[in-house]
Amino acid sequence: MASHRRPKQPSRARVTVLTSAAAAAVALSSQAANAAPAEKPSKDDVQAKVHKLYEDAGRATDKLNGAEEKQEKLEKEISTIQDNVAKGQEELNELREGIGLAASAQYRSGGIDSSIQLFLSADPDDYLDKAATLDQLTGQQVEALKKIQEKQRTLAQQRQEATEKLEDLADTRETLADKKKEVQGKLAAAQKLLNTLTAEEKAALDEQETRASRDAGERVDLGNEAPASNWGAAALAAADTQVGKPYVSGGSGPNSYDCSGLTQWAYAQAGVSISRTTYTQQNDGTKIGRDALKPGDLVFFNDLGHVGLYAGNGMVLHAPYPGKVVRYESMSTIGSFQFGVRVA
Repeated sequence: MASHRRPKQPSRARVTVLTSAAAAAVALSSQAANAAPAEKPSKDDVQAKVHKLYEDAGRATDKLNGAEEKQEKLEKEISTIQDNVAKGQEELNELREGIGLAASAQYRSGGIDSSIQLFLSADPDDYLDKAATLDQLTGQQVEALKKIQEKQRTLAQQRQEATEKLEDLADTRETLADKKKEVQGKLAAAQKLLNTLTAEEKAALDEQETRASRDAGERVDLGNEAPASNWGAAALAAADTQVGKPYVSGGSGPNSYDCSGLTQWAYAQAGVSISRTTYTQQNDGTKIGRDALKPGDLVFFNDLGHVGLYAGNGMVLHAPYPGKVVRYESMSTIGSFQFGVRVA
């Protein structure tokens, strides 16, 4: 006969815990439902954050450009060293071959000089340190052996230099990869912020940009200030021909530019070589204050985060940031002016 048991009743304590938990869950759900939605950032807030991200991206781009420049330099230096090593090895082989021919001639004549026997042994380097003390060597042989010894030392140094530069190149390539990720991350974050704006807010920002700058089709009043120098005048004239071309991180012309890429390109057209990044361009001339600026001077903003060419009448010709083009713009709208540099 089957037995029947009464279902076990939950204890009073367990019922109390369950009831309290359910009540808490209901209360939290109610609070979540009644909570005010997260406040959407204003257009001005978005604009400020986007500009800050662009400044950060500009600094990272400058370091990226510096790493790329260093990589190219190291690759050329390594190639030169390797060519020198290959050439030196050929010369060393020829010198050794000459000693070998001398040994063969002595062997055919009835004997081989003990000094040459030692040189051709398993440890010629050790012999080279002892060779000068052996009376059997002729002056010509001594000279040949000294050349071999010097060539071996030179090759060893060059091989060590190449090894060190290869290690430096590997570190530089790693830095390059990191900086590329940083730039891409900053630009993606800026775009994400811009995507939070409505169509009307984006239109308002575009209108604000138009008021702050001058596009390629508008006449810009640059006044009649005398240029800093013939080179400065030529650089500014060259940059003017690039108005309307897009800003691209890492761009150095002639189809696109970042800020320091434009200034470097412009001065190159004037026959003056300046360095690639804002961090190094600040040292390519004499630092000057705001009141001393003349057309053609380099002007730096935002803690070396940006550079352009002073164009006169408080205007700057520059490559602003992603999504914009090379343009004239009032110094007052670009950011915090740092100093100018007059390229000699």
